This record gives sequence, structure tokens and C-alpha cells, in this order.
Amino acid sequence: MCGIVGVVSNAPVNQLIYDALLLLQHRGQDAAGIVTQQERKFFMHKARGMVRDVFRTRNMRALPGTTGLGQVRYPTAGSADSEEEAQPFYVGAPFGLVLVHNGNLTNAPALKAELFSTDHRHINTESDSEVLLGVLAHELGQATRDAELTPDAVFAAVTRVHQRVRGSYAVVALIAGRGLLAFRDPNGIRPLCFGHGADGAVMVASESVALEGTGFALARDVAPGEALYVTLDGQVHARACAPAARLSPCIFEYVYLARPDSVLDGISVYQARLRLGETLAKRVVSTVPPDEIDVVIPIPESSRPSANELARLLGKPYREGFVKNRYVGRTFIMPGQAVRKKSVRQKLNPIASEFAGRNVLLVDDSIVRGTTSREIVQMARDAGARKVFMASAAPPVRYPNVYGIDMPTREELVAHGRTDDQVRQLIGADALIYQDVQAMKRAVAALNPAVQGFDASCFDGVYVTGDLDDADVDRLSRQRHGQPVPAVAA
Repeated sequence: MCGIVGVVSNAPVNQLIYDALLLLQHRGQDAAGIVTQQERKFFMHKARGMVRDVFRTRNMRALPGTTGLGQVRYPTAGSADSEEEAQPFYVGAPFGLVLVHNGNLTNAPALKAELFSTDHRHINTESDSEVLLGVLAHELGQATRDAELTPDAVFAAVTRVHQRVRGSYAVVALIAGRGLLAFRDPNGIRPLCFGHGADGAVMVASESVALEGTGFALARDVAPGEALYVTLDGQVHARACAPAARLSPCIFEYVYLARPDSVLDGISVYQARLRLGETLAKRVVSTVPPDEIDVVIPIPESSRPSANELARLLGKPYREGFVKNRYVGRTFIMPGQAVRKKSVRQKLNPIASEFAGRNVLLVDDSIVRGTTSREIVQMARDAGARKVFMASAAPPVRYPNVYGIDMPTREELVAHGRTDDQVRQLIGADALIYQDVQAMKRAVAALNPAVQGFDASCFDGVYVTGDLDDADVDRLSRQRHGQPVPAVAA
């Protein structure tokens, strides 16, 4: 999971991109990077850390230009510790390209072998984003051989990229001295949208909140398989580049990843979470008699809309029982189980008066590894709760996710190979209520009939790209954890 942004303007864009990355910080806390362009020269600064730590005044002054892009990174392929794998990535030919990517390629090893043996391009890191840049650079070179760079040539190159690349990818790239290119995979798994500023500037970003928070008006989402080419004068060219495109966005964006004030593919994230609370309420009633519940308490912050709606439907008080330390990152995207466990109690502190002597229904957006849930249940008991029930606005996470979310191995998933009651015992709750998979899909889909389905692979084991078997998933799991991956023949 990463956050990406690109801007074409008539004014300096360094501060604008910085502000947009702050609005996307929830999508990645490992590294951040910005590239700007002045005339035909790129200026880049990237490093590990949060946006506010990576970019100091001296760094911002060294980023001149009226066109640029940026990324906040949360690694799902490659190394979280490598400074070299922070984005953007740059390649000198053709034209000069820089690229940022949100997603995860499922055929990166095969592509890397092709790039070496057939395209004669060198990949210097383990990042699949550099592989994607290599493929784009090669296809753009082929499409413009002995010809000018035109929108038709750009779209022809993207069409070839779609034919070669598998997995999830939302991409923003700059072509030196020419313009900005943005495109989205044929399933639209990872989000991407664009909009306009009052001065005619164009911004492309992962979430609508990045546009609205910087004074841009949302135009629309980039369609699955579509490419946008924005020339330096702000003219937008758009074309569908994948004939079999089908909108199947990642449903985990609505459950947890995206900000609640964003609208993704025509669906309000906040409204989706309200609907999840509505369907979850029906599951709660069938498991725990409402008269046994004294209060409903959310686990900050993603679960608040669902918990609020659930409490309203059950006719129970909704209370804020945990105070969140806003200066500790999201535990779900922290590398390492030990770090994640330690940070839970640093991040959340219970208000004892809301727990003492009560039967408490805790509501979380999802239960992935179970470590956080176990710590929170124990915190509620330590604060004096008589009984602790746990409800998840998402179904059990039983399968690896290979499209850009950090849950790639079965061994990390608390629900994999366990019954719901075994998970309940493991986290120490008196009752555990999960969302239903089909009810979740119906609840979110009802907000936009144009959505043709969802990638819900971490819940149902169905991978929408249709190119994965168990061996592939196992390979991607080993790759994520830095274990040896068998060589793939070209």
C-alpha cells in the first residue's frame, strides 16, 4: 500500500506535492519521495521516514519546477530497510522517465528475467516498481522509435504494458520535457483519480482527499485499464488501453486503508463503513443478545463509522473508550510483530470509567494478525470490563493478499486454519462476531452499481487477476519475507 500523486501546473509544485503527501501519509510511513521537473531536468529527494521528517526546508528549496510527482511508501515487495528502494525511480532512456507506483506485480520475477534477456535492461533493486519502470521505458522506446512522442504513441506503450504486466498497479510517471502519464491496472484494484485546480493545474492522486485538501476539484476516477497523458500546458488526453478491463477495486480500501473522507470509484468510504456497521449489527444480534451489551466502543480510528451505526441500530450507548496517541503510526503497517505489539499500548490508552463493571462490545475494522486484538481485549479487562465482546466490520482474513497489502503469508493470519471460536480463544474475547463476506460485498456495492465486483481475495481466496495458483502465492509470500525465490526462466 502506497500513496502517489502527480501535478502539472504553471506554478511551483514542491509545496503542493508535499501537502498532498501529508494527506496520503496514512497509506505509507516507511519512506517518502518527491521529484520535480524544471525544463528538462529532474530534481529528486527521497529517504526513509515520514513526510515531515524526510523533507526539510533545504530539501524543498532544492525541488524547483512546475511539474512533479511524489510517493509515500509502504513496501510490499523488496526491502523495507533499503534506502535505494524508496520511490520515485528514474531511468535515463527513452527521454528520461521517473515513476511512482502503488500496488504489487504478481509476475515481477518473470518480467525481470525478460528485461535482462530480451529488452537488455538492468534492474538494480528488488523492487517490482523498478521492474514496472523498465517495462514502461522499453515499450515507450519501441512505440516512439523513429517517431515523435505523441499521445497515440504513449497510449500504445501503455497498451503493451497492460499485456505484459500482471497484478495491481496505479502509476504516475513524468516524461522529461513532455508531460505526465498516469494509468491503472485493468481490474482497477488500487485507486487513482484526477482533478483540476482553479488555475488550470491538473493533479492525479491515490485518493480524492489529496485533491480536495489542496484546493483541487475532483473530476473523476481513472478507469481500470485507462491511461491519462497530461501535456505540460495542462491538456489532458485519455484513452482506454486494456480491452478486457473490469472494475474490481480492493474492498480492503473501504474497510481500512483509505481515509473516510475520500471517495473511491464513486463510493464514499465513510458511507461504506456505515453500511458495514449496519450489516454487522445483524450478525451481532444473532450471536450476542443485545441486553447483554452495555456499551459499544470502537477501536480508533477506522472502525468509528461502523461502530457508531452498529450502536444506533442496537440501541446501545456509543462511547469513546480509548484515547489514541496520534504520534504513533498505524500498527497494521508497522514492520515486525514485536514492534507492532509494543506500539499498541503506546498508541491506545483506555478510559477506565467506560469499561469498569460493564459488558463491552469492541468494534474493529478487521482482525488480521490477532496481536493487536489480543492486546486490546486485555486492556479492556485490565480497565475493569466484566465481559469483552469483539466484533469485526470485516470477515475473517484467511488468505494471503498479493496486490499490495502486508498480509502475504498464511502463517501471519490469525484466522487461517482456525475456526472462529479458536480465534476468539486466542484473542481472549467472550464472544467474537465477524462480518459476512457476501454481506460486505453487497453493502459496499450498493453505493455504486457501476462497480462490477471487488477484489476480496484476503477474505474469499479469489484472485481477480486470474493468474495465480498456490505455488505463485507461496512464491510471493517468500519474496515478501526476503526468503530465496526460485529463478524464473525467460
